Amino acid sequence: MRDFAWGIAATGGIARTVGAAIAAEPGMRVAAVGSRSLGRAQALAATLGAESAYDSYERLCADPAVDAIYVATPHAQHLQVAEAAIAAGKAVLCEKPLAATVDDAEKMVRLAREAGVFLMEAMWMRFNPLIQKIASDERFGEIRSVQASFGFAHPYDPAHRLWAPELGGGALLDLGIYPFGLAQLLLGMPAELHVTGSLAPNGVDAEAAGMLRYPGGRHALVATSLLGNYPNSATVVGTRMRADIQAPFWAPQRILLTGFSMEPEEHVLDPADNGYAGELREVRAAVAEGRTESSIMPLDESLAMMGLLADARGQLS
Repeated sequence: MRDFAWGIAATGGIARTVGAAIAAEPGMRVAAVGSRSLGRAQALAATLGAESAYDSYERLCADPAVDAIYVATPHAQHLQVAEAAIAAGKAVLCEKPLAATVDDAEKMVRLAREAGVFLMEAMWMRFNPLIQKIASDERFGEIRSVQASFGFAHPYDPAHRLWAPELGGGALLDLGIYPFGLAQLLLGMPAELHVTGSLAPNGVDAEAAGMLRYPGGRHALVATSLLGNYPNSATVVGTRMRADIQAPFWAPQRILLTGFSMEPEEHVLDPADNGYAGELREVRAAVAEGRTESSIMPLDESLAMMGLLADARGQLS
């Protein structure tokens, strides 16, 4: 069998990181790179051993040698690239968040479902084996509480992608999706959401702290910020067991499980089995099996998260 061939849309830091993960994964290769700058596409293609480089995302998606497109552009461009990939019949792995707006995300999902083309949000946290262990370990009993934060101080610059509204900037979409996403994975969608925080001078969200309330008193406390350095760790408390997830909790190397009448258990990640590898394997498996959605990162849950983050942002207005 030939290697599963990827096309990478964009050439920034995450494109390089995931591109290297593709190149290191047995049975996979980067076949092509696309960018608005042919020079940048050629440079990354040379680094990753790709045969082709393109100066447009449409030409990248049309390459017959490519099986799947990894979308690594800024959030606001996700729909444009995914639309071209779906039209070309290529499977799509789209960086989180799925899109910059709820409307864009809904259109992307509708197009993929109508075309019968695989689409998945690249939420690598869900594919980390330690996070998967927490989500599946029945020894927790009923999970009652999730606490998680992701924040760092980044100088305000309205031209930077983290702060630029036209690029989908703000703490919630880029960072907050992880603590909100951990709560979603372990507790589901909340019955109530209460958020406080502040906006930057240009109106994007600079920080947000939220309480997510669930039936029966279960809850999540989450926080995100571009103004200060947070612990970036997480704690999951069940009726029988607790997990302490070291920073960065969205890509943990180590977790500690403790509980009544049990010896503490430390679980360490195999470096070769990180979340990037897991999501790449999921796309390849789905294409081979004819699946158009992932059960690990379902599209309905991606859409629900887009709505939740929009609600959180709306409470800061």
